Amino acid sequence: MISMKYLKELREGDRVADVYLCKQKNAAVTKNGKSYLNVILQDKTGTLDAKVWDPNGAGIEDFDDKDYIDVVGDVSSFNGALQISIKRARICHEGEYDPSNYLPVSEKNIDDMYAELLKMVKHTENEYLRKLLEAFFVEDEDFKKKFIFSSAAKSVHHGFVGGLLEHTLSVAGHCEYFASKYEMINRDLLVTAALLHDCGKTEEISPFPANDYTDVGNLLGHIVMGAEMVGKKAENIQGFPKGLLNELKHCILAHHGELEFGSPKKPALIEAVALNFADNIDAKLETFTEVLKGTDSTEWLGFNRLLDSNIRKTLLQ
Repeated sequence: MISMKYLKELREGDRVADVYLCKQKNAAVTKNGKSYLNVILQDKTGTLDAKVWDPNGAGIEDFDDKDYIDVVGDVSSFNGALQISIKRARICHEGEYDPSNYLPVSEKNIDDMYAELLKMVKHTENEYLRKLLEAFFVEDEDFKKKFIFSSAAKSVHHGFVGGLLEHTLSVAGHCEYFASKYEMINRDLLVTAALLHDCGKTEEISPFPANDYTDVGNLLGHIVMGAEMVGKKAENIQGFPKGLLNELKHCILAHHGELEFGSPKKPALIEAVALNFADNIDAKLETFTEVLKGTDSTEWLGFNRLLDSNIRKTLLQ
C-alpha cells in the first residue's frame, strides 16, 4: 500500500492524488460573477486551502464538510501561501482511508500520560478532593473518554487528540513544583484545581474531526461550565465541605487571571495565583513550540497574538 503524502509535505508545483478530510466547504463568487468553492483540507499534519474553480465540471462529485474526499489537483502559491486547485474529487467510503491519518495526535503516549494523572489523583491526601478526582477520572467513563480524546483548544495550543490531557498534566506538574517551593500553598487544593481547571473543555469543544465550539460552549465557555461540573460532582460526595468547594471553584473561575481574558473572577487565593501562572506558562510555551516546529527559519516570524510579540527562533541551537 502506497503511503499518503501529507499536506505539510506538499510543495509548489506538486500534483496531488490522495484522500483528505474536507474540514470546511463554502460557495463563493469571483469578481467576474463565476461560482467556485472554497475548501479547507485537513490531515494530521494540518490544513491547507483549496479551490474548486469549476464546481459543476466533470469529475467533481458533490461533497460536504467532514467528508473524506479523494482529491486530484495541483499545488500553487498565492500571496505567499500554498493552495490546491482541485480538478477531480469524489467522496470516499469507509475502508478507503485510515482515520488516524487525518487527526492530529499528541506525540506523547496517551496511556502513559493518563497513568501519570492517576498517580496524582492517588497521592491526593484530602479525602474529599481525592473522591472528587476519582469521580471524574476513574468512575465517569463518558467523561474519561471525552477528556482523553479532547484537544485543549480549537487552534491556539494543544489543538490535537490528547491535547487536553497533555496540557492538564503539564499544568499539574508546574503546580506540584510551586507547592514544593512555597509552603503557604495547599498542595491538594492546587493540584486538584489544576487537574480540573479545563474539564469544561470536554463540553465546550466538539470532538474531532470538527474540533469546534459547541453551542453551549459559545454561550457559557469552559470556565463557567467547569465550575458547574465540579459543583455537580461534589453534590454526590457526602459531607463535602462547602468552604473547600468554593475555594476549588474559585481557582477554576480565576485561572485565566484577568477579566479581559475570560475569568469571571481575579485570583484571590495563593492557589488561584499559582494555577493562573502554571496555565499561562504551559499555554505560551506550547504555542511558541508549535510555531517553531512549523519552520526552519531563523528570521522574524511576525506578530503572535497570544504571545503579544514579534517572535523568532533562537539563533544558537
